[in-house]
Amino acid sequence: MIKHASAALAALALFPHAPALAQDGEQAPRAQQMIEVAEGTGLAAAGYLQEIDANDDTGAQINAVIVQAERDVAQAEAERAYRERGLLRGRTILVKDNVETREWPTTAGSLALAGNATGRDAPVVARVRANGGVILGKTNLSEWANIRSTASTSGWSAVGGQTRNPHAIDRNPCGSSSGSGAAVAARFAWAAIGTETDGSVTCPASVNGIVGFKPTVGLVSRTHIVPISSSQDTAGPMSRDVHSAALLLSAMAGSDPADSATAGADAYAIDFTRDLDSASLSGVRIGVLRKAVGDYAPVTALFEQALDDMRAAGAVIVDIDYEPDGAMYEAEYAVLLYELRVGLADYLGSSPADIPVRTLADVIAFNEANADTELRHFGQEIFLMANEATDEAAYREARALSLRLAGAEGIDRLLRENDVAFLVAPTTGPAWPIDLVYGDNYPGSIGAGSLAAIAGYPHLSVPMGATDGLPVGLSIMGAKWTDHEVLKAGAAYERARTAPLASPSFDRWNPDAE
Repeated sequence: MIKHASAALAALALFPHAPALAQDGEQAPRAQQMIEVAEGTGLAAAGYLQEIDANDDTGAQINAVIVQAERDVAQAEAERAYRERGLLRGRTILVKDNVETREWPTTAGSLALAGNATGRDAPVVARVRANGGVILGKTNLSEWANIRSTASTSGWSAVGGQTRNPHAIDRNPCGSSSGSGAAVAARFAWAAIGTETDGSVTCPASVNGIVGFKPTVGLVSRTHIVPISSSQDTAGPMSRDVHSAALLLSAMAGSDPADSATAGADAYAIDFTRDLDSASLSGVRIGVLRKAVGDYAPVTALFEQALDDMRAAGAVIVDIDYEPDGAMYEAEYAVLLYELRVGLADYLGSSPADIPVRTLADVIAFNEANADTELRHFGQEIFLMANEATDEAAYREARALSLRLAGAEGIDRLLRENDVAFLVAPTTGPAWPIDLVYGDNYPGSIGAGSLAAIAGYPHLSVPMGATDGLPVGLSIMGAKWTDHEVLKAGAAYERARTAPLASPSFDRWNPDAE
């Protein structure tokens, strides 16, 4: 519902056959058509902000956006960016609130960082702006990117409250990029930036019915992003289609002198939209991780339909009998605990803002002192373990083991021995009910994304359909630095897909709704 007069008039002038602007009280789809027509012209920012006003804090109360830009300011910036003909041309992006932006505090969802206004952009945000993107606001997340408690509820933070899934507002949006996933699904922006350590881009993409891409670790800068793991953290694009994710990634990728992991990124930072339209699955050998399909019949049926679609598009489907060594997960956990303590101290200690915490121990003490708000629904067991994870030799051994089992003896071996280009599986199961008493109920037997997360390899989740109105994604994983090839495979599958996709209901789950 675009109320900004100059934007509305300009949109109508540029698109004389566009649908009429929605008036107050009219249905959202009409306004969304207007936004889609204006997308990429620098004229959609005001419409997206109107959608946030209508369904984030009010209406369906998705609660995905913590803070948003002023409408006139965002619209003027978008129109300017369009005239300057940058890569993104005024397209709007929401940013997960563990990534620094110069306008607003970066809280990671914690009240301890409510005043963490650094006045600086993370390099990934600076790149997006330099390429013509408009930062529309910041999204809620699972507090501290879901690394605080073993009994957490994804999508909840003390700063932002509980984010809801637009497809069923009583169901979970998954974490930790929950707000980014829900916001894109609700059409609050053209795209969003999420972050992932293990599943935090791809899981919310899957359950919210959108595209999420976790790039190779080192393709995108992590500087000025609240960390968990220097080994596994990365930012990634979240959008409604593969082309948009590839376009945003093109603006995000590149080397950063302050992040040694990105030293080789410039060699791989290309136009990721190149050849997407002509990408084909014909003759492509695709490995199916059969033991990651799980035992939930509706998801299995959707996955089999996706495989049939790929076969019809010319792909050669190769079944793979593989199950990860449990030692991989144990070693990963040890790595995350150690790196969390070290990385958080580095980040908090270097923040120029006046914040009350500078170490993980400080955060633990803050939470205990503010238990009625911070620890209201679940504790901080993982923080307590991480604060005691000080054995560097054990950490280095765990990292070598987890990387070997997920990389050289995991994805690399599976691709080589089965002569396949990619590995596929369902990303995860459908969204579970929000439960602040007992916490998350992950469908643990479905999905294999930890392989790509631990190895640091690219992982794309693309919608493959829905069961009872709840979306489910298809995972496509490849070798290190094959980001472009994975995106091309996703675009080819997207065109081949025959299963209908669910539209957000902005209502409670109703399995009988058509």
